Amino acid sequence: MLSPVLEEPLLLAELKPGRPHQFDWKSSCETWSVAFSPDGSWFAWSQGHCIVKLIPWPLEEHFIPKGFEAKSRSSKNDTKGRGSPKEKTLDCGQIVWGLAFSPWPSPPSRKLWARHHPQVPDISCLILATGLNDGQIKIWEVQTGLLLLNLSGHQDVVRDLSFTPSGSLILVSASRDKTLRIWDLNKHGKQIQVLSGHLQWVYCCSVSPDCSMLCSAAGEKSVFLWSMRSYTLIRKLEGHQSSVVSCDFSPDSALLVTASYDTNVIMWDPYTGERLRSLHHTQLDPPMDDSDVHISSLRSVCFSPEGLYLATVADDRLLRIWALELKTPIAFAPMTNGLCCTFFPHGGVIATGTRDGHVQFWTAPRVLSSLKHLCRKALRSFLTTYQVLALPIPKKMKEFLTYRTF
Repeated sequence: MLSPVLEEPLLLAELKPGRPHQFDWKSSCETWSVAFSPDGSWFAWSQGHCIVKLIPWPLEEHFIPKGFEAKSRSSKNDTKGRGSPKEKTLDCGQIVWGLAFSPWPSPPSRKLWARHHPQVPDISCLILATGLNDGQIKIWEVQTGLLLLNLSGHQDVVRDLSFTPSGSLILVSASRDKTLRIWDLNKHGKQIQVLSGHLQWVYCCSVSPDCSMLCSAAGEKSVFLWSMRSYTLIRKLEGHQSSVVSCDFSPDSALLVTASYDTNVIMWDPYTGERLRSLHHTQLDPPMDDSDVHISSLRSVCFSPEGLYLATVADDRLLRIWALELKTPIAFAPMTNGLCCTFFPHGGVIATGTRDGHVQFWTAPRVLSSLKHLCRKALRSFLTTYQVLALPIPKKMKEFLTYRTF
């Protein structure tokens, strides 16, 4: 791997919501979730007050201005240009907690199926799922901003959403009612499974890129791993000392990271349950007294699209970027009241959301992956850890392929 230029993340742009007159500005203004569409053509922003903005990407007005002098723009301006995608405003009617884009494009078999089931809305398009405060899930067509489906079943806040990356339009939802639910949008949003077992609110859910596993994190010290084939519990991952609030799989499904209020990110082998590494979030400036015990509590963690970096957001007002093989961050950026983060699917940009309803876009490391890493990523996309260990290859190669060379 070629070493990146380790510069501090630069703030490229910041989106700020306009003040809605019909609401109390101090309540429900948080940006709990942000998301890029898989092809990188849209950005979804839960800007608070029941509103989701769908914004064509890249941002207008030259997304990366010369000298980075233009650091914000009004979210009210629609994208100009005849025939170009237009910014959409989705009024969800409830506080929006979770966002998820469907894979793109949908499989051709969907169109054939729709011809034989005309009573079911055609979802052979890019869609956005929104998880709401009242337990509802609304499904929107991105290109038109039209509401396609309304999914009912959860009894409390839908905190997070995750589509299976295969394009099958299977949606997983995580809720404060302590359950996860599986929905098939190809069948009019039919609920096909309820996963129970958590004792606390479920904060986060993530489907592995190979679609074999589902990770769920609740207000508990353990993390649950489920089979996406049988919808049964595979194992619990024990290791955190406080509530786990965020989780994400690596692009090859070989690694799982979990973030907790205990100030640690743990990197796991999801196939064996082995704990590979812990990344501790140390305060840069020590607290003045003992009142800030949880000042480094984590809020969000995510993998970069090539699988070589992690981004984390913590309550100590810092965005951190970590290289996979290092135990300390390679870069920091100051941000206030951060809640969530996600990488642009083609790399180079990180989006973060805040309690103030703002979204910030930061530069992220751009690297040329080594041939070794590309080979590992390709192999691990279809080989489990146990299958790698069974190969007739040298021990050092097995260690590299299973990420044991840290």
